[in-house]
Amino acid sequence: MITLNTFPEIIVLVVAYLLGSIPSGILVSWLYKLPDPRTIGSGNIGATNMLRLGNKGAALLTLFFDVLKGSLAVIFALISVPSVAQFAGIMAVVGHIWPIWLMFRGGKGVATALGVMLILNLLLAMACLVTWIILAITTRYSSLASLTTFLLSSVYAYFMGATHLIETCLILTVLVFWTHRHNIQRLRKGKETKIGATSHTSSTRK
Repeated sequence: MITLNTFPEIIVLVVAYLLGSIPSGILVSWLYKLPDPRTIGSGNIGATNMLRLGNKGAALLTLFFDVLKGSLAVIFALISVPSVAQFAGIMAVVGHIWPIWLMFRGGKGVATALGVMLILNLLLAMACLVTWIILAITTRYSSLASLTTFLLSSVYAYFMGATHLIETCLILTVLVFWTHRHNIQRLRKGKETKIGATSHTSSTRK
């Protein structure tokens, strides 16, 4: 039931979702006059698939905006209704994964989740970022790096004394594993695409 006490919280969460729903990859592809990222590679609108278009600048800009919208959602909540800051971060990631503007077919939520962590706990975010970079460089699989990083995020939160973030980390981990379910299958079959592989053809891969 919506009451005077819950209405501001609902507004914050809706704004967080809408921020997360902004399709950075689509907007950047328009800016750079590149093909729609949904038509190539994995069909994803995130930075990794944008890199497959062969334009590193576009991929980096997409990454920046995807991180930024996660951070802005949490900052907005902290300013407005601090008690829902963590939930607002989750809603931003949900918005990125299921954006209202793209018929609820969005990205995988990794960069946006990192943006959320940057504001909630900088040290935790840095630990996750370093883990992702190390795994991405050594394995060249963005999906494997993302899955492992989020699997470890709750462990990092525990040992860093940020136990209040463990539940949020677990929810984000579930979301990331869900969006990477097809990648997990390809990893098991040895068919996953490595970072830096380019594609200029239409694809129906998920």
